[in-house]
Amino acid sequence: MNYEQTIQYLFEKLPMFSRLGAAAFKKDLTNTVALCNALNNPQQKFKTIHIAGTNGKGSVSNMLAAVLQTAGYKTGLYTSPHLKDFKERIKINGVLCSEEFIIQFTKKIQPYIEIIQPSFFEITVAMAFEYFAQQQVDIAIIETGLGGRLDSTNIITPELSVITNIGYDHMNILGDTLEKIAFEKAGIIKQNAPVVIGETYKETANVFVKKANEVNATIVFADKQRWIADWQYEHHLLNVSVANHLNDEHEKYSLDLNGIYQTKNLLTVLEALHQLRFKGWSINKKDIQYALQHTKKITGLHGRWEVIHQQPTVVLDVAHNEDGIKQIVQQLALINYNRLHIIFGMVKDKAIDNVLKLLPKQANYYFTQAQIERALNAEALKDKAITEELNGNCFLNVNIALKEAMQNADKNDLILICGSVFLVGEVEL
Repeated sequence: MNYEQTIQYLFEKLPMFSRLGAAAFKKDLTNTVALCNALNNPQQKFKTIHIAGTNGKGSVSNMLAAVLQTAGYKTGLYTSPHLKDFKERIKINGVLCSEEFIIQFTKKIQPYIEIIQPSFFEITVAMAFEYFAQQQVDIAIIETGLGGRLDSTNIITPELSVITNIGYDHMNILGDTLEKIAFEKAGIIKQNAPVVIGETYKETANVFVKKANEVNATIVFADKQRWIADWQYEHHLLNVSVANHLNDEHEKYSLDLNGIYQTKNLLTVLEALHQLRFKGWSINKKDIQYALQHTKKITGLHGRWEVIHQQPTVVLDVAHNEDGIKQIVQQLALINYNRLHIIFGMVKDKAIDNVLKLLPKQANYYFTQAQIERALNAEALKDKAITEELNGNCFLNVNIALKEAMQNADKNDLILICGSVFLVGEVEL
């Protein structure tokens, strides 16, 4: 098989969450363990940082990878889903995994695929572990796919665990309360490995403390260590002043991931780096500041309040759940524009009604859908939106919707595309 045939085989042969939703989620680690055993357990051959959370785990993963790479470490990065190219999921020092490795790995693992019947995600996790082991990375940032306790990535013993935040998402799998969701995320907390919690919530703090105590893990809440003293936009960067709760010292950082919600992620990243220093990792302030100012360039991250066009301004954001949309609404309140155009699509298994309630009524809506089975039909989405006084027309795909919005928009208008990672990934502008 060539590369295209290999990817087609992986997409079509294996149960894929983006296509099937919960039906593709395996509620134990048996398959991943079996696959990695067949590969002689590559995940044990390099150091890792494990990242979970409802929102922000992609940004935090990329920021940490950028800093460690800048500090001189050969750094692996495993994230999901991809936006454009499967290879985005597996990177070393910002370079995509090679096509030849994917072809050879798939050939090697094919007999086990027939026996074990793994999911698409389980295969990609094993693939990432094997690649990082072969390439002898110093450390790899491993982002969970869904939850934590039963996520395929959860066979590693990390240097550090990070849980960014807890919000309502994937409730059909993780549970319908914040406590239940936190319990699943807390599953990545491991014996004697420190854990950083990004945001403190009274409903979930005790869940994390209990788990940490059970496994003798040092636990730190990032927002109890530092706070955002000030921030401002300048030259497409988010300039942030961070104060330390212990001594009130202020440090300044410029972020090229410039959505205002990144201030929360910044606190998480800074505490994670602080904990890594305790463990002997050599990371200086200059490297941190450079990496945070150039994260997108260093790691190739896209889709986080990403401006892809000016006059009119066109922004992509992968926000797709309640907390994510709340952050989008906060961002909209901070910027100047004339009229707002929102190109919007969601997948069927989200809390769609709750999300629609949060969206601004004073906007022109373009309802559409990603080209996957899980996508909610645009007409059905429009019908739901009308009950929340959100008005607009339907479009077959995001690019037709974007073309229409561009024709309707003046140079001072804002066009926002959000609601689904898969929708953002299909934008061709």
